[in-house]
Amino acid sequence: VSTQSTGSSGINAEYGHYFKQINLRQDMAGFYTCGPNEALIVSGCCHAKPKMVVGGRLLVFPCVQKIGRLPLNVITTKIVTNQVYTKLGVPINVTGTAQIKIHSKDKKSLMSAAELFMNRSAKQINQICSETLEGHQRAIMGTMTVEDIYKNRAEFSEHVLTVASTDLMSMGIRVISYTINEVTDEHNYLKSLGKPRTAEVKRDADIGK
Repeated sequence: VSTQSTGSSGINAEYGHYFKQINLRQDMAGFYTCGPNEALIVSGCCHAKPKMVVGGRLLVFPCVQKIGRLPLNVITTKIVTNQVYTKLGVPINVTGTAQIKIHSKDKKSLMSAAELFMNRSAKQINQICSETLEGHQRAIMGTMTVEDIYKNRAEFSEHVLTVASTDLMSMGIRVISYTINEVTDEHNYLKSLGKPRTAEVKRDADIGK
């Protein structure tokens, strides 16, 4: 009888520990929320594919599921490219500004962004995208002359925007806009480009007198 009693108490203790663990897991479960400028991603048990929601809430069991967040704010990134040799071998500096954002309205793009940027800060995302944009800006500068870049800024900006958009979209990032802010050089080449125009304006002014 004593042996049966001991065995029974051992079994009860084992089951008691088991149910205690279940209750503990249930206590840890809960709803997680995110704002309109954030995505919530849950993966693991009960989800064959990660479950995502933008501006809402999801029931999460942290013991058997993983939870991640993704910032969806518009990010302004500055692209600085210095001393790049243009088509005819003249080195110049170009500074551009781009507005980028994780493409949350497209599920495939959102999934791509989640794989690359989940739980990263906007600052980290900015740095990665800035390096990509800088590479495209540099490459395009090498295919154009200084005159083309300086006088046809809209064309240059459109070229960078088109090429960069294709690349970044594969990362789940949408390039909203790109503009060229400044073109400079350290050898007064750009200054010399303006001299004929300055002389022409002065001549017209003298004739007007």
